[in-house]
Amino acid sequence: MAINIMTKKNGPLIVTGDLGELQLTDADGNKFDIAGKPAVALCRCGASTNKPFCDGQHSKIGFQAAEAAVKAGS
Repeated sequence: MAINIMTKKNGPLIVTGDLGELQLTDADGNKFDIAGKPAVALCRCGASTNKPFCDGQHSKIGFQAAEAAVKAGS
């Protein structure tokens, strides 16, 4: 199953699919353990205390994001 990344309206990036094929690391190359998880939510707002994972802070700070895909050449 392909890995899919979907933006949630004014929320996190939702990563689904075969996460066993995904390697998520920090800036020093240390791996995050996502083994066995069906999906992960990655923070986009910057306010999560559990980075890089979302902890719902976006709803508390009123995070507003652009989710619409931009057409090529626009």
